[in-house]
Amino acid sequence: MVEVHAPQTPHHSLGFNLAVIAIVVAALGLGLAYGIDALSSQQVAKRPEGPDLVRNMGGLELRIPTGWFRYQEAQVSGFVSKIELTLPVALGENAASVPIDVTLMPPSKVRPSARLLDGVYLHQFLPAELSGPPGLIGKPLRGTGGFEGETVWYDALSPDPFVAKCNEPVGGATVSRCLRTVNLAPGLAAIYTFDSGLLMHWQDFDAAVKPGLVRIGAIAP
Repeated sequence: MVEVHAPQTPHHSLGFNLAVIAIVVAALGLGLAYGIDALSSQQVAKRPEGPDLVRNMGGLELRIPTGWFRYQEAQVSGFVSKIELTLPVALGENAASVPIDVTLMPPSKVRPSARLLDGVYLHQFLPAELSGPPGLIGKPLRGTGGFEGETVWYDALSPDPFVAKCNEPVGGATVSRCLRTVNLAPGLAAIYTFDSGLLMHWQDFDAAVKPGLVRIGAIAP
């Protein structure tokens, strides 16, 4: 579930149109993937941590509990280009532990959501503005751009804003899922996928995820 590269070009340009087409292709599988990940994360959250496995990515040696891997068949050691995890994060009501899917990849494979805000999403905003979590602006995206039923929530006051793209509930789900990409360190980026209800805690999101990332060696303490 990767937010693809999109160059910052005018809306009418060929480059921009090609970028949107690329995102449309990537988005075709998002609906099903959101639903599958939601089910997987609930199952993984119930597993014990288990022993650590070593993964190497971006020059970092990551030591990951086997119970944090999203898919059991991915529990192998060595050099990899993608790691799919589900981390238990204290971010729910009363700081309850909730599962957040985290996909680790090289930064060259993804683009931070904060950069996509100006480079892609801004050109697809509909005039309406949605009410939602305090401090975030909600803008629905044009369906003609391949974003039908999706909304971008962002902090308009920060130079490095919190940005998340959320879809409508799919596959019988009652809660929509959100996608956010950030750069963690040189050689490492993270794609977060989580229930939209956690947007209420957006100001605490990074701090809440940090202990799990420190635990595996993805970021410094």
